[in-house]
Amino acid sequence: MLKDNKYFKQICSDIKNDYYWSDDWSEEFYIELAKAGFINTTYDTKKGLVLLPELQFHYALLDFKNLHITKKVKKLLDKNNYEFCINKKFDQVLKKISIQHKDNWLKQEYAELLKKLYIHNNKKRNFKIISAELICKESNELIAGEVGYIIGKTYTSLSGFSSREKKYDNYGTLQLVLLAKHLKKNNLEFWNFGHPYMQYKQKLGCKTYNRNEFLKRWDEAVEC
Repeated sequence: MLKDNKYFKQICSDIKNDYYWSDDWSEEFYIELAKAGFINTTYDTKKGLVLLPELQFHYALLDFKNLHITKKVKKLLDKNNYEFCINKKFDQVLKKISIQHKDNWLKQEYAELLKKLYIHNNKKRNFKIISAELICKESNELIAGEVGYIIGKTYTSLSGFSSREKKYDNYGTLQLVLLAKHLKKNNLEFWNFGHPYMQYKQKLGCKTYNRNEFLKRWDEAVEC
C-alpha cells in the first residue's frame, strides 16, 4: 500500500509541497492514492495529460451533526417536485459537469477512468465511485449532481454542477443537503470536501483541518 511506502511519511511532513504528478492511469493506483488521502485532478503538459494528486495543506470536513440547512433549502425540502437518486444517471452527471465547467480538470481521460472504476465498483474492495443526482419530477431533467467516492466510512467530493436556471435557485444546495442526509443514513462518519476556501462549504457546516489533523481522522475512518 502507498501509505506503507517509506517516502509517504516524507511527503506528509513536507509543508512546502502539496501537488505531485503521475502518468499512471491505472484503477489500482488511483485507489491507492485516494486511500492515502490524495485528491486527484489533472494537468496538461506538452507530452499529454497527467494525473495531479494533491495532499492538501488544509481540508474541509463535514461532520453530519454540524449540517446547516438554510430556510430557503428547508422550504425546498418540503416540496414534492424533485427526486434524489444515487447512481441512476452517472454518465449524464459527468457530461453535465463537463458542459458547465468547460475548462475544468475533469478531462476525457479522467472521465473514462471514473467510468471504469464505476463499472468495477463491486470488485473494488472498500472503494466505491458514486454519483448523486437531483431530478425534476415534472421534466425528468437532471438539475444538479456530483461525482465522488466512498472509502470506508468517508465520502469525498470530486466535482459537481447545478442548473443555472432561476427557477432552480438553491437546488444545488438542496442536492448537497440530501446527499449529506443519505451519507449519514448509511453510517458514514464525515464528508471530505477538499479545499476549504469556498464559502458554501463553511455555510453548510464544514470545519477546516490541517493536513496532520485530517490524516489522523482519515486513516481511522477509511479502514472501517
